[in-house]
Amino acid sequence: MRDGVADPDEWARAAYRNVSLVTEVERTHADLADDGTVLTGLPTSSSAMPSLVLRLLRHAQIHQGARVLIVGTGSGYPVGLVASRFGAESVTSLDVSSYLTDAALGRLDAMGLRPTLLTGDGTGPLPGSYDRIVSMTGVRPIPPSWLAALRPGGRLVTTIAATPLILSAVKNAGGGADGHIGWDRGMFTAAEVPRDTRHEPTPSVARDTGEERLGRYPVARIRPFSDVAAMLELAAPGIRHRYEEGDDGRCTAHLSHADGSWARATAFGDDLPVVVQGGPRRLWDLLDEVRHDWLIRGSTPAYGAQAVINASGAIQLSRGPWQCCVR
Repeated sequence: MRDGVADPDEWARAAYRNVSLVTEVERTHADLADDGTVLTGLPTSSSAMPSLVLRLLRHAQIHQGARVLIVGTGSGYPVGLVASRFGAESVTSLDVSSYLTDAALGRLDAMGLRPTLLTGDGTGPLPGSYDRIVSMTGVRPIPPSWLAALRPGGRLVTTIAATPLILSAVKNAGGGADGHIGWDRGMFTAAEVPRDTRHEPTPSVARDTGEERLGRYPVARIRPFSDVAAMLELAAPGIRHRYEEGDDGRCTAHLSHADGSWARATAFGDDLPVVVQGGPRRLWDLLDEVRHDWLIRGSTPAYGAQAVINASGAIQLSRGPWQCCVR
């Protein structure tokens, strides 16, 4: 915890480090939690790593006079950068959390910056039209409302949800967009929708009995940033991965999916693992296929891939013979 009032110097040192700072876990913001509260779960908002924010803004190729929408206000840092460089009157930002937009508005106002900050679903209908849409949350597929709000020739920049893939695309005459995956990487939390409209699947729990076999490759920690994790997410979105390493050198990886599929692999060191899996899909088989393909290719084909986005938001990726449709 960093408390700006209690320790301004330590707070400033944290704020200006080139790291991402988690500000909210499972929709409980640090500002609103009781002292001493320890939360477990997934981050739902953060002040993103400054260099990553700058890289996304660079991909957007913002110019003077462009109307810019930033999806995911967060701490207000990305909005502050664009507003101070290109003028606050040209910047709009949207976040699902009213607390985040109110807090960011107060911070920016104290700096003399007054952009338009709105509370709402950043993947739903958008107010106005824009020359640039930059998302500080991951999405899959591209929300059709972004394409509708993007002016002809306008550019959108986002990451594909649960992957480090950065997508840049320019709106075309057919209502879709054409672009590419950058030779770059960055990761954001997935876009949230308001609580009363979102569906939260119940994660499956790995059971003790299932099909057993010997795995092809050693147990590895693949989440969250590895190339293998990115390719697995493209092949089979929504798989959860958990890795454990015991004091005795035993390594265990768990895969699970909301459809009830699960897998568990256990081994000592780099021995081949004993794999147990069940449910409608064989998740460890999928992982082995992705790892094999990655080893044969020697790289991840998604980086540098061409991207064609249709009007419904589906993304067709291709690089040489490799193709993938992201829906």
